[in-house]
Amino acid sequence: MKLMRVKDNSSILKEEFEPVKNLVKKISDKTLEELEKENLFVFPELLKNSDDIIKDQMILQSVNSKYILSNVMGFLGYGNERLDITSRFDESRQDFFLQYLLGKVMDMPNIVELNTNVNSENRLLNLLIFLFPYYLKLAMRKGSYKTYIYNEYNDENIKGTIDVSRHIKINTPFVGNIAYKKREFSYDNYVMELVRHTIEFIRHKPYGQNLLQKVKDEVSSVILATNNYASYNKNKIIQLNKKKPLSHAYYHEYRSLQRICILILKEEKYQIGLGTNQLYGILFDGAWLWEEYVNSLIKNRFYHPMNKGRQGAQRLFSTNSSKVGLIYPDFISKDIKNRIIVDAKYKPISNIGNKDYLQVLAYMFRFNSKKGMYLYPEKSDEDDLILKLNKGTTYENNVSVNDDITIIKCGLKIPNEANSYEDFVVKIKESENQFISRLLHSYY
Repeated sequence: MKLMRVKDNSSILKEEFEPVKNLVKKISDKTLEELEKENLFVFPELLKNSDDIIKDQMILQSVNSKYILSNVMGFLGYGNERLDITSRFDESRQDFFLQYLLGKVMDMPNIVELNTNVNSENRLLNLLIFLFPYYLKLAMRKGSYKTYIYNEYNDENIKGTIDVSRHIKINTPFVGNIAYKKREFSYDNYVMELVRHTIEFIRHKPYGQNLLQKVKDEVSSVILATNNYASYNKNKIIQLNKKKPLSHAYYHEYRSLQRICILILKEEKYQIGLGTNQLYGILFDGAWLWEEYVNSLIKNRFYHPMNKGRQGAQRLFSTNSSKVGLIYPDFISKDIKNRIIVDAKYKPISNIGNKDYLQVLAYMFRFNSKKGMYLYPEKSDEDDLILKLNKGTTYENNVSVNDDITIIKCGLKIPNEANSYEDFVVKIKESENQFISRLLHSYY
């Protein structure tokens, strides 16, 4: 296995990618929308009109003699070549920060086995397993998947199409039964059987029972629906699902679940993608993960409009048109008397400026707020930066500080000297406590 590790949002000479040149050839200058169609699993899913992870975004963009990486993190493979893209804010060799972000955002238990003592070949599989409960719960909100299937019968009450070849095979000599098949609407179908096989596969992992505990009701529903489950049918079920991907828009959550189940189950024969000429992998949008992680820390005091889910939209203007002036500030404080606008930025403090300032100031003006904040990940112990808005003009030589309007850059320290995942968790919890204290201080 030829492995190369790089940081997101970095700029790297093309010649440095020589060990994974075939993989790079497959992904360079291709959009995420194009790559998703080639077996890549993009999290969160590409949605129309999304500002978080846009369909035209690229993993590797060719610029002169270099490749430019974006906010995307994850694991990619092609044949025996592997590219791991980690967070630029994480100095560990085992992606502790990404694992922690996923644990917080997905609200899943901290499974140490998913984060430690895992070689590079297994890490992709473990991440897929880690995400399975989330997609199972999302899909099962619409109930168990139900569709038409053909069931085979052999009795004297014919209610379908006679299966001549099977009838001759099993009813010779003739004893009164007729072999036939009947099209019926059923919960026990190829999709639910695929989910059941995945559950059974995860259940036998050392951490499987603990991982599935969060979705025990959904697991029970799948088991009740799949009376015809048989372990020896697994390969048949996988192939059937690969040939019949779900396409109906109403069941797009089940389509995602179907895809992740297929990727997980392919591991039992061989490591995902190993030795094959197919592109494979899983990608995460760092900006989206950071924003949702921040939400998990401050949601009790802030509203969180979500552009991706089209929830909580605000309007700049009073107009009859629902499309004019729609805005989605990251966070709006619930304190009416001391309104604060917060923007989560997955970038260093030095990269926050220009358009970022204009956007937050516009939101502050709209919500009559005198204080705005940027919350960003910090690798060092950088102090908060407090910016005061100017008033007056240079033309009139009357520029002065407007003490009433303030913007603060507040960083959350990401541990960079953790000996283990447990050690990382302890240290980042301390950082979170300090972060929240500084944030609360900004109210006063």
